[in-house]
Amino acid sequence: MSLQDSISDFDRVIKTLRGENGCPWDREQTHESLRSCIMEEAAELQAAIRIYEQTKDAGNMKEELGDLLLQVVMQSTIAEEEGLFTLEDVIIGVQEKMIRRHPHVFGDLNVNDSKEVLKNWEEIKKKEKETQTWTSSPLKDIPKELPSLTRATKTLKKVDKLYEKAPSFLQTQKELIQSANMLVNCVDHPEDAANEMGNLLMLLSRLAMQMHLPIEQILNDRIDDLIDQYE
Repeated sequence: MSLQDSISDFDRVIKTLRGENGCPWDREQTHESLRSCIMEEAAELQAAIRIYEQTKDAGNMKEELGDLLLQVVMQSTIAEEEGLFTLEDVIIGVQEKMIRRHPHVFGDLNVNDSKEVLKNWEEIKKKEKETQTWTSSPLKDIPKELPSLTRATKTLKKVDKLYEKAPSFLQTQKELIQSANMLVNCVDHPEDAANEMGNLLMLLSRLAMQMHLPIEQILNDRIDDLIDQYE
């Protein structure tokens, strides 16, 4: 069976589930009701990738990729029912975007390394956003649904790039120590402690950004270490 046939067959399965004689649960779902499912499936795929790196068994990763694809097709089916767009529109749209954002592959642009690729990607992306009516500002466009530490890092990167250069690495270290000391001194005052803890987390995010470290993954790894310690 070809890839095209597989996608068409899967699309029909989802349409059947959403149809008059389909599954009551699937028929009740909306874009909004499936938001949490998308987050969960993405997290489970991340876990499956980690499991693959540890075990070299790709079975779980294949299954979780399928579950995430299910969310894409289900959302597209609901959108088609609402007259918004179809699964085919989604596929064509992302295909055109990949071609548009890789002029060094599909065009005649020359690049020397991946840094130039990322720079061109951001420039092309910026031009695309100029015609999009749903964008508001560079910082507000960063999804609130991202994990907080990831959102903090992405926000700090954009602030550094577009508005104000980040303090030096040494200055960030000094501010981090000062914030940690202030937090210790206000532990008896919950509101002050909460504010200072927020400052401390932002400083840690800035430090991670400057060191090119994935702060969200680092914390998750430490959580795993804690779980392994007790179980």
